[in-house]
Amino acid sequence: MSDVYEKLEALLRSLGLKRTELRIYRLLLEKSEPMRITEIQRELGISERSVREHVLSLYRKGILRRRLIEQGWLGYVYTAVTPSEVLEHIKENLVKRINELEKELKSSSGQRN
Repeated sequence: MSDVYEKLEALLRSLGLKRTELRIYRLLLEKSEPMRITEIQRELGISERSVREHVLSLYRKGILRRRLIEQGWLGYVYTAVTPSEVLEHIKENLVKRINELEKELKSSSGQRN
């Protein structure tokens, strides 16, 4: 199974994910339990600010999920989206972009005629 993760990471890297983002994603996949920013920071030994930045980027890209919790404090916990869901998300985005580009190409070639 680690071969599959390596291939997924190579794909994600080719799509512009940073090394630290990949480390965070892999950690959350391995833990399979929701984690707070500070827990991720302690596990990986990187700054809290950096973790926040990368986690937000991963969340916006649909690679992480977050859930609001209230346990004496209010905040988010994060979990990794499964590799198959990540692949599906990538496929959907690529198909959408291709369709949009095809539409633009057709309309611009139609204007030349």
